[in-house]
Amino acid sequence: MAKKSKKRKLKKSVKMIIVLLVLLVVGGILWIVKPFHTDKVEKKVKVEDSLEDYGYVLNENETAYYKELFKELKAELNKEEVDEEAYATLVAKLFLADFFNLDNKITKNDIGGVQFVYQDYQADFSKYAVEGMYHYVKSNIYKKREQELPVVSSVEVSNIEQTSFDYGDTTDKEAYTLNYTITYEKDLGYQDEGEMTLIHHDKKLEIASLK
Repeated sequence: MAKKSKKRKLKKSVKMIIVLLVLLVVGGILWIVKPFHTDKVEKKVKVEDSLEDYGYVLNENETAYYKELFKELKAELNKEEVDEEAYATLVAKLFLADFFNLDNKITKNDIGGVQFVYQDYQADFSKYAVEGMYHYVKSNIYKKREQELPVVSSVEVSNIEQTSFDYGDTTDKEAYTLNYTITYEKDLGYQDEGEMTLIHHDKKLEIASLK
């Protein structure tokens, strides 16, 4: 009887050890996973301002220069009569200041300026950006990135004029074409000039061509 009692006690001890090990493993996994989950939630970019009638948003992680441009855009679009040329100029500047400014991007999928691209082209535009210019942008979710990336300090627009532009089966006879020049805080060899075309889409002006 004494031997059976010892065996039962031994079995119970083994079971208790196994249960404790399982609890320790599960607890360890939860402890590891929780910080990652919490960190991702904390890293979510918040919207600082918006223009609801146009669907434009200003994220908190944008540069001071971009925020000033957004403020100008908001003032222009809140006027009783919008100056379309000024509107086109500001959209161009905002897009370029966001798209070519890689330093504040969290991952390579954080494509700047998409909200200003012609709606039907946005998915393809994002895909090309990830495969191209944004391909080598390293993740900065945990703010440990040491990669040197471009910072846009200013954008200049010139030679803006109205022209006819064909896209799909549609023609915008009052589209805007302009030239632009980008200035960076440091020249890292990124594109600094080109041409852009904006078309009318409902009440908005959207970028349909970028060279």
